[in-house]
Amino acid sequence: MTHNRMRQHRSRGFYVKYNPSAKMSCGCIIQPSLYYRFPMTLTELRYIVALARTRHFGRAAEACFVSQPTLSVALRKLEEELGVALFERGASEVGVTPLGARIVEQAQRVLEETAAIKAIAEQGRDQLSGPLRLGAIYTIAPYLLPQLIPALHRLAPEMPLHIDENFTVRLSERLKQGELDVIVIALPFAEPGIVTQALYDEPFMVTLPAGHPWSEREAIPGAELANENLLLLGSGHCFRDQVLQVCPALNRFASAPGSMQKTFEGSSLETIRLMVASGAGITVLPCTAVGPAQQESRLLAFRPFAEPVPGRRVALAWRRSFPRPQAIDAVRQAVLAAELGCVAKLGLPAEES
Repeated sequence: MTHNRMRQHRSRGFYVKYNPSAKMSCGCIIQPSLYYRFPMTLTELRYIVALARTRHFGRAAEACFVSQPTLSVALRKLEEELGVALFERGASEVGVTPLGARIVEQAQRVLEETAAIKAIAEQGRDQLSGPLRLGAIYTIAPYLLPQLIPALHRLAPEMPLHIDENFTVRLSERLKQGELDVIVIALPFAEPGIVTQALYDEPFMVTLPAGHPWSEREAIPGAELANENLLLLGSGHCFRDQVLQVCPALNRFASAPGSMQKTFEGSSLETIRLMVASGAGITVLPCTAVGPAQQESRLLAFRPFAEPVPGRRVALAWRRSFPRPQAIDAVRQAVLAAELGCVAKLGLPAEES
């Protein structure tokens, strides 16, 4: 092609051949006989990852801050370029094809490595400067973050926190997708490529309305919870599952349709605590949710469990490829510096799934 050169037609996203010897008023004739589409872009990879996560074009477009037609056209062109269908388009939901799932997984790895490159460039000079995106589950965040944030600011004043409070499954997704840097969760938590480090063990406590007969007892056996109206968090909260493990007999009440005479659901621990204060039933709280102020409440009574005392192990989790280990260590130090009098703090090494 010594005489025919290739010119990039940027406005339409392909290359066209033109012949400089063929003159028109503009000096050339565009011959769109050869089309060379640009290689796939990171933006398109973000689109397919978002659609695979949301299974909905509208929500995927909203997550990517583009219009739905823009996202739809881009994905269709990518499928045409690859020569395979990535998604099955239904009336109400979008499915991912088996081959599409493999491509989405690879796209996610590409995006993670791209984010790592940026982070290395931006934070390589000082790992404790620049924002850190921290996630925490609903039953930990309200009781840990008020102490963690000022402690972390003292350790790393140039590292502002971006906080996300959410369910474990959603935090896990955002962590793997590179949208969060580190999360605070309850173990067990096993995900490929994710490192965890235990922070502390936290016992559970029985929470009663004032005047309940159990308030006269020293400790409550977990099996006896099945005899009471127990208030639980709704499905999706890992703390709900941990409470059900305390008394396996509760599972038949919590899962069977029409058998809510023994279990009632609330949207947050604070809502449940207020329901207990009103006499609606009893509940189980992590000890950090009890706190001195709640212990002084005239409407509530708190009692420990009899041995073996149930509890949870709280941990940090982050991607193995995350390039700022000093930032992770600063978060760990801030958690261990927090005044959580009822927990047993740990000095265990990090573990990879």
